[in-house]
Amino acid sequence: MAHPPPHQATFRPPGRHRLRLQPLLHQHPHLQPPNHLSSRNPNDRIGIYYDKVDVYAAYHGQQITLPTLLPPTYQGHKDITVWSPFLYGDQVPVAPYVGVSLSEDQIAGTVLVNVRVDGRIRWKVGTFISGRYHLHVNCPAYINFGGRNNGMGVGPAAIKFQLIMDCHVDV
Repeated sequence: MAHPPPHQATFRPPGRHRLRLQPLLHQHPHLQPPNHLSSRNPNDRIGIYYDKVDVYAAYHGQQITLPTLLPPTYQGHKDITVWSPFLYGDQVPVAPYVGVSLSEDQIAGTVLVNVRVDGRIRWKVGTFISGRYHLHVNCPAYINFGGRNNGMGVGPAAIKFQLIMDCHVDV
């Protein structure tokens, strides 16, 4: 059986987000944006079953949010599927250097967070359904933010920011 063409994924957050970075003493940063994760199936004859797929955020290689399980989904030919996972990491323990580095990046005005998707998928060709394949997606998200003086603050705990990302998909 031929290997399907490359899969495409996009991480697209809406215009406003809440990014709460708890004080350094707690060492538990967390990200609370409403996110949109979309997947486009470019195949004419191959469908995709998303059996078990988790989404989470990582900073400097360490997971900083709890994994959010996406609902099992079938994606037909040329379909686009959109999920809105809620990434939340309150009380997720992180290494001390991560808290320090995150605070420094916040002061500098830019934080790089990797939104990651890990899961199991199957391909459907006609009536044939393949075995399970690992799905790994990495979307680096550069979060730019600042104080009220530069027009970026939108509330006491909310920050408006633009994300610049190019997702890498590996099956």
